[in-house]
Amino acid sequence: MLNQFVTPDLLPAAPEIFLLIMACLIMFADLVIGQVQRWILPALTVVTLAGCAVITYITMDGQVVLTFSNMFVDDLLADFLKLMLYVSVIAVVIYGRSYLVARNLDKAEYYLLVLFATLGMMVMISAAHFLTLYLGLELMSLSLYALVAIDRDSSRATEAAMKYFVLGALASGLLLYGMSMVYGATGTLEIGGIAQAIFHGDANKTILVFGLVFIVAGIAFKLGAVPFHMWVPDVYDGAPTAITLFIASAPKLAGFAMAMRLLVYGLFELADQWQLMLMMLAVLSIAVGNLAAIAQTSLKRMLAYSGISHMGFMLLALMSGIVGSQVDPFGTLNAYSSALYYVVAYVLMSLGSFGMILLLSRAGHEAENIEDFKGLNKRSPWFAVVMMMLMFSMAGVPFFVGFFAKFSVLLAAVKAGYVGVAVFAVMFSLVGAYYYLRVVKLMYFDAPTDNAPIVAPLDMRVLLSLNGLAIALFGVFPDSIMMLCTTAMMRSL
Repeated sequence: MLNQFVTPDLLPAAPEIFLLIMACLIMFADLVIGQVQRWILPALTVVTLAGCAVITYITMDGQVVLTFSNMFVDDLLADFLKLMLYVSVIAVVIYGRSYLVARNLDKAEYYLLVLFATLGMMVMISAAHFLTLYLGLELMSLSLYALVAIDRDSSRATEAAMKYFVLGALASGLLLYGMSMVYGATGTLEIGGIAQAIFHGDANKTILVFGLVFIVAGIAFKLGAVPFHMWVPDVYDGAPTAITLFIASAPKLAGFAMAMRLLVYGLFELADQWQLMLMMLAVLSIAVGNLAAIAQTSLKRMLAYSGISHMGFMLLALMSGIVGSQVDPFGTLNAYSSALYYVVAYVLMSLGSFGMILLLSRAGHEAENIEDFKGLNKRSPWFAVVMMMLMFSMAGVPFFVGFFAKFSVLLAAVKAGYVGVAVFAVMFSLVGAYYYLRVVKLMYFDAPTDNAPIVAPLDMRVLLSLNGLAIALFGVFPDSIMMLCTTAMMRSL
């Protein structure tokens, strides 16, 4: 007898459905407006994301709801990450518009690919099933590959896209192979079902561990952790800066969600195995990222290696959720909340840093070298202050949001007994302070090499100023975001 089709509850997936409908409308709108009134496309994109935010906020009730045959979950963690995702993508669209217009890249394909990549991230964030997670991951990845190559006349962008595609396909294959081994060991693709099978001892432990290795490798690639970081500096440097801004920010939220869903929600019983793997990834990422960043003259490559070290800190918090064989609920909650806090803080800092590069760029000039920031204080004292706050925050200088993000991660690591690793992270943070403070030194103590006026739209100037102020404000009042992260994690674990 055939099973009856059960109509799924569409309300938890309402933001995704709305975004998909609007993306189709934007596609048709492009056919109608042609080359005139190009401002309509970015405006519709921002309206779409704002609409998704409103729907997410209205439907947010703090309950864990499963739908689509337990393949899609709507919980407070998913809602919080999606709201942060909308904010970051809106910032990407506003920051990048003038840059794209100057290079004739503000086409409908850009906005559609950004929306489809965002849709993939939303699906990843709410995935409760291996199939859903993989579909979201591939939708995001394929959109990002195309975005990197959107400037078809640039050989650098084409080369970066090819590297990203080849290595990304390899990482996706590793992840899929790991998932297939976990499926073979447990007999289910549901993340909750996998956790139950392992808990009750119904899974083959040897096959599980092999599958876990491939899954961790796939997660590490998407986060850009060492030794799966090879694509990060080349793609950041080769892609148009507006695309680099997108890759450096929003996908980190989806990568964090993927790590949480797979490792914590699905493979928590194997924590003693993946904890050691994350420790190695975290230590290598912090060391290699900070050391390699010192030698860079390109600000985009410096921020790429800096991002690798920041992901090392986030992995350090994730691995601190378990203390030996005894699970401390408060320690676990604190560690995972710190990881969430760190990734949110990093996205805010990354948006502002690449936004400053876009601010100084103009038609025919890419302000992607550190030397381009010489004497910025004489050209624009206010934006020099904004860049200084961003660099101080990334370096972990008190009292900015980056300091408290690092402090919460290190505190979680010490409480979990990883004192040596925490000391190691602090030492390399001091190394990292050098290349951040070098940018500040150039802005305030060197003569400007470029005296051209800084021309940027009002919306970009306002948003960039708010971005810088948020870095300072959340540093002075860190409890506001930390409480949101803790509540989201507490109601979702």
